[in-house]
Amino acid sequence: MTDTLAPGSEPILLAFSGGLDTSFLVPWLKENYGRPIVTVTVDTGGIDAEAAKVLDQRARALGAQDHILVEAKQGYYDQVLKYLIMGNIKRGQMYPLCVGAERVMQAQTIAEWARKLGTKIVAHGCTAAGNDQVRFEVALRTLAPELTILAPVRDKAFKRPEQLKYLEDRKLTVPPYGAAYSVNRGLWGVTIGGKETLTSDGSIPDHAWVLSKDAFAKPSAPQSHTIGFEQGVPVRLDGATLGAVAVIEQLETIGAKFGIGRGIHLGDTIIGTKGRVAFEAPAAEVLISAHRELEKLVMTGRQQRIKEMVAGPYGDLVHEGQHLDPVCRDIETLFVNSQARVTGDVKVLYRPGNAFIEGVTSPYSIMAASKGVYGEAAGEWTAADALGFSKMVGLPGMFWTRAGKDQ
Repeated sequence: MTDTLAPGSEPILLAFSGGLDTSFLVPWLKENYGRPIVTVTVDTGGIDAEAAKVLDQRARALGAQDHILVEAKQGYYDQVLKYLIMGNIKRGQMYPLCVGAERVMQAQTIAEWARKLGTKIVAHGCTAAGNDQVRFEVALRTLAPELTILAPVRDKAFKRPEQLKYLEDRKLTVPPYGAAYSVNRGLWGVTIGGKETLTSDGSIPDHAWVLSKDAFAKPSAPQSHTIGFEQGVPVRLDGATLGAVAVIEQLETIGAKFGIGRGIHLGDTIIGTKGRVAFEAPAAEVLISAHRELEKLVMTGRQQRIKEMVAGPYGDLVHEGQHLDPVCRDIETLFVNSQARVTGDVKVLYRPGNAFIEGVTSPYSIMAASKGVYGEAAGEWTAADALGFSKMVGLPGMFWTRAGKDQ
């Protein structure tokens, strides 16, 4: 977008989270461009009926002509989360792509609604220093290159205290976290950014955690829960058959009480800097851990290793907003094929700060298929077979040691 955009009746469609950046943009865009503002919130998780009502009221109080809430949790699971589980994907061996993974889905929905409303002007509240600007704009330019994209917070370098003052001066509603913390929430978890995450040496205060702030101050008694999978998809919790989205939502509620999935991730941003963000991902932490252990029981070692080789690049592509690249469809096909036997139950013991995998069962257990007992008794082989095998396995090392010496 340029500042030459003339006033008119064609609305600006604003991706609206209800946080400070997008709350600030509703009146700012309206004042500066003389156009009606329509806010769109894409619900990829974490928005209940009360939260939806508050978002609608806030958007209209800020000056939006209309507010649209789009339910997208199932679509988000089908398009993204299913494959993050199948790939056991964590960035930096720690962070389960809590929120960034949903940006392409949100951009896709924004593009669809722009067409429905007959507008070619969309806006987002991303900054110049973060990943989301890239994710949104790569997806929008891929799906709808005809759109004009406005990003005033980035392009005019507005600071959070400036935005807060702008709203307060006009006596407009201010988000609950004000300028202190930037909070994003979705089906796969919560991210929290504040002054503490701008450096590498400290944690956010306990009150800033969204899901688990009382988990250690008021510890819960241990609980055991069983998660059931069918071909890599979570379909049961404690024997009750549920949809995958419902399993995720219930596991978040359970895990949050124990402080499961809480962490601070330090890693490389898309734009090349180091970045740090606090996160809470109780469902993601437990599901990835449970799924990985079930895979170990039913998949061969080679299957696991090959899948791990493509899981890392897949996670990078999702993180970088490149989920629409066709190579992701190729990797997803491998993921789905690899899950043919990933069916069974995983028992998880919840304790404060820890989810312990107690046991795994499956009708496709490779462990149970052997007549041998690890460390105890031979099965489909004899002691002589084992002796010969050990000798053959040791040959390469023996030859390397011998090479260059007198034979």
